[in-house]
Amino acid sequence: MKEAIRQVIEHEAKAIQAIPVEDGMLDAIELIHRQVHQKNGKLVTSGMGKAGQIAANIATTFSSTGTPAVFLHPSESQHGDLGVLQQNDVLLVISNSGKTREIIELIELAENLYAGLPLIVISSNPEGVLAKAADAFIYTGNPQEVCPLGLSPTTSTTVMTVIGDALVVSMMNKIGFSNEDYAKRHHGGYLGSKSRLQAESERRIDVD
Repeated sequence: MKEAIRQVIEHEAKAIQAIPVEDGMLDAIELIHRQVHQKNGKLVTSGMGKAGQIAANIATTFSSTGTPAVFLHPSESQHGDLGVLQQNDVLLVISNSGKTREIIELIELAENLYAGLPLIVISSNPEGVLAKAADAFIYTGNPQEVCPLGLSPTTSTTVMTVIGDALVVSMMNKIGFSNEDYAKRHHGGYLGSKSRLQAESERRIDVD
């Protein structure tokens, strides 16, 4: 059993190392920066099923690190939640297949509401409908799922999470996000205390 567990970890690690670092990531970072930090819009993420859970995590992580973001459920968007979109927003969607029906419908509805709304797509399918509609396409490398059936989203969601982390950290560096900035957004718990201590330490260093 330990060997089986080790093989799963090694499989996932290789998939992460194989993520292509291409211009699509740079394009996505520039789009988010322009729409959110220059035009005062926000990042709106979306995805169905497991991909949706990753999209929600990406949104909350962006928000806590200085880039306002929200998760929009693609099905709920058809029942009024589409109204969360504003003219200067940027939409980031995740679809492993690149042809998820609900996501395709979402971008069509978003285009009808605000024509030309920038679209970022994270997918394993560079030839899919979503990839062709994207202003910035981020390719996952199409990793094989570690699931023994090859069905359950496992390795693909791990890769999506890492791509999200790469975007978040890159944006933090781009906007110069500091411990003091973090502390203002994260008041409770261990991380709130740690960020305030680190911010105070930075202020003492600056004074000295």
